[in-house]
Amino acid sequence: MEYIISVHSNIYTAQPGEKMKKTIIEIRVRYAETDQMGVAHHGSYFTWMEAARTELMREKGLSYRELEEYGYYLPVREAYCRYRASLQYDDVVLVEVELSELKGASLKLNYRMLRKEDGKIVAQGYTIHPFTNTEGKIVRVPDFFAQIFG
Repeated sequence: MEYIISVHSNIYTAQPGEKMKKTIIEIRVRYAETDQMGVAHHGSYFTWMEAARTELMREKGLSYRELEEYGYYLPVREAYCRYRASLQYDDVVLVEVELSELKGASLKLNYRMLRKEDGKIVAQGYTIHPFTNTEGKIVRVPDFFAQIFG
């Protein structure tokens, strides 16, 4: 699957001394992501969340691929989405992701999805990810990651 994603890092500006922990991406709802009624399928929202968190990391200078090359993975332990309004085929959705917790051996990301046309919140959710090593064992947050995002 190919997405046309534009990152809107200029929408959120960090305050002096604050580290950037938020990214907003823009995605157009494709026909393949809708049901027979032209409404975005509920599962598509989780795919958009994944795209947003990947861009958050990349924007901070650490791609997910690089994280894996360092021997760490971030599997999804928990995912939640509260649907508030429907998106239709060809709507543009802004997906905002923000790091809300980084502690011990995991991180939590919060998401808001807004219809670009009217700014209406269409969904909100979160994902929780433990850090694991290449053997799948849970490990503490790597120091380099904490320095980038802490």
